[in-house]
Amino acid sequence: MPVFRGPRRARERRTSRIPGAAGVPAPARALLGALPGLAAVAALFLCANGVQRAADAQSADAAPAAATDRYAAPRPDIVPRSVWLGDAARAQPAPRYDDKVVAVFVHHTDTPNDYDCADVPAILRGVYQGQTGARDWDDIGYNFVVDRCGTVYEGRAGGIDRAVTGAHTQGFNHRTTGIAALGTYTAGVPVPDELTDAIAAVTAWKLGESGTDPRGKAVLVSSNGLSRFAAGATATLPAVAGHDDGYATSCPGAALTARLGDIRDTAARLQGRA
Repeated sequence: MPVFRGPRRARERRTSRIPGAAGVPAPARALLGALPGLAAVAALFLCANGVQRAADAQSADAAPAAATDRYAAPRPDIVPRSVWLGDAARAQPAPRYDDKVVAVFVHHTDTPNDYDCADVPAILRGVYQGQTGARDWDDIGYNFVVDRCGTVYEGRAGGIDRAVTGAHTQGFNHRTTGIAALGTYTAGVPVPDELTDAIAAVTAWKLGESGTDPRGKAVLVSSNGLSRFAAGATATLPAVAGHDDGYATSCPGAALTARLGDIRDTAARLQGRA
């Protein structure tokens, strides 16, 4: 005859689902029953900790970008190379690029100063032909050229807004921009304010993209021993340097070298620095 035993107690139903629980003392059975809840609490803790770490990482990544944006300067008006070069361009390899620009080298082109600014495109074609012809370079070496009237011209191909690797300073063409003053600025030659102001504007814009203070220093690595530093050597140079800071030359001339301080200060002001 079937015997009705009645419903099992709730506690017995829970513990019977754990294999071997029948022979386990009551306090131990209670601890085993609590394990799923403890695991859930631990999981919640780990999840919250992971979210916090991710948020901290995102904040750290955003900090350099915010610092860079703070000192961004507007891009000055720049005449594209197609305007002055036209169909005189010769076949050349694809441009090379760096990840950013942290220093500017200032040059002069060592050409006559008594030019009419309307004639600059023709003069630039002459500079281009001299560097790609007699010197057999693949392109004009300077990233930008500025005339005495303050007009800025795109030099080396690759894109005005990009960190194009130039061919302007032996050993230090990477992570730098070369800006050439059209003319010869040796000792005693007047340097027009329009020219230095335009160089400063390009400098502020290019260095602002990496958050570099034009009045500060830049750490660069020499790529070859023809510079003032051995190949592979680390050099700490002015963020706005003269050609002769990296290479044994008289460029950019004593008169323009004397104005580098003014260029640094003007560029820093354009970046909004105190």
